[in-house]
Amino acid sequence: MAPTIEAIVKVGIPVMGHIGLTPQSLSQLGGYRIQGKTAGAARRLLDDALALEQAGCFAIVLEAVPAPVATTISRRLSIPTIGIGAGPGCDGQVLVYHDILGLFDRLQPRFVKEYANVGEIITNAFSAFRDDVVAHRFPAEEHTYPMDEKEEKDFYGGLEAKT
Repeated sequence: MAPTIEAIVKVGIPVMGHIGLTPQSLSQLGGYRIQGKTAGAARRLLDDALALEQAGCFAIVLEAVPAPVATTISRRLSIPTIGIGAGPGCDGQVLVYHDILGLFDRLQPRFVKEYANVGEIITNAFSAFRDDVVAHRFPAEEHTYPMDEKEEKDFYGGLEAKT
């Protein structure tokens, strides 16, 4: 990807690199699996990071990479690294807000820390909304805009005259 990134950067478009687990390439990676677990794979990640920096990336996301590998990559680069499941040695951290808020009941990666469980609350709210609509409890009069009686009468009168 380095030549492509270099060309994109050359025309003035900033690029943030992404190595390790790249969700857009899951089928090629064998699913959600940690990347860089072996010495050879870790060296390839380091080489990729250096190539991305050389190509002009302004930062690199390291995803699902062992902490020692991410720390080494971060120390070798002059650009910032952002970790997602890559340990504390990166320059910054990111988590997907759906994971932080507990919006999914699926198995979460090891690196996710759920700070709230609003998924159940949201599901209950949408179910209550659906039930109220089906039962004609919503919208109620307090949820609608009124119309002046005279204007409403004129509106209906105008309809009858045209039909």
